[in-house]
Amino acid sequence: MTPDNTPDCKACAHYYITHEPAFPYGCRQFAFKSRRRPALDVLESSGLPCLMFQAKAHRPGGGAANG
Repeated sequence: MTPDNTPDCKACAHYYITHEPAFPYGCRQFAFKSRRRPALDVLESSGLPCLMFQAKAHRPGGGAANG
């Protein structure tokens, strides 16, 4: 959780970067794109922190290719 009691989207499995300048951040679980962290939009629209947060699975070896 961040100081404003919303989950850290960057640590969520559903978070992604859209590469669209107008809406650079996305949430696959809620199927929307945003100009800011998706959890902030969820909090603003529902009054509740995001309940769909799912921590990203960590890859063994830090995600580096094993050669």
